[in-house]
Amino acid sequence: MSNLIMAAYQKEQGGETTSASMDNLMGLLRVHVRRGVNLAVRDARSSDPYVVVKMGHQRLKTRMIKRDVNPEWNDDLTLSITDPNIPITLTVYDHDTFTKDDKMGNSEFEVMSFIEALKTHTNLEEIPSGTILSKVQPSSTNCLAEESAIYVNEGKIFQDLVLRLRDVECGEVEIQLEWIHFPGSKTFLT
Repeated sequence: MSNLIMAAYQKEQGGETTSASMDNLMGLLRVHVRRGVNLAVRDARSSDPYVVVKMGHQRLKTRMIKRDVNPEWNDDLTLSITDPNIPITLTVYDHDTFTKDDKMGNSEFEVMSFIEALKTHTNLEEIPSGTILSKVQPSSTNCLAEESAIYVNEGKIFQDLVLRLRDVECGEVEIQLEWIHFPGSKTFLT
């Protein structure tokens, strides 16, 4: 396993790597947090938002953007996937210097549709870039604001999601998922 992948995995697991946890590692999921749209105002006229992404015991966060309710983070966060049935939660916070940070909404999404597309399409290098493998529709059981496409680009699989924030008056967060496969991972790719 490459040092970069091992370092990312160790970071996500709190710096500890056990042979049991490595045996269960299916791969890594890069969550590219693109931007927030029409986020709630939590300070005088604006907010200082950042995003926290959680999956199981893993907790990652973006950088904070000052005074912006339409922030462009473009931050990459990498999660270790051992159980694709665990949902991923995304929470937006407003950074406050002297008081506890305010919640600006949350969202939850699952990766099973993404994983199913990976299982079904094993020869990604042979699939033309731009090919849509499947689509996930918004429903009462997910936080999608619009249809989400799972597609191939240059032999890699991606999913673009626009997530509507819950427990807040307004706001959406745009993210992109990318599967990172590496030799030796417990996965379904060859």
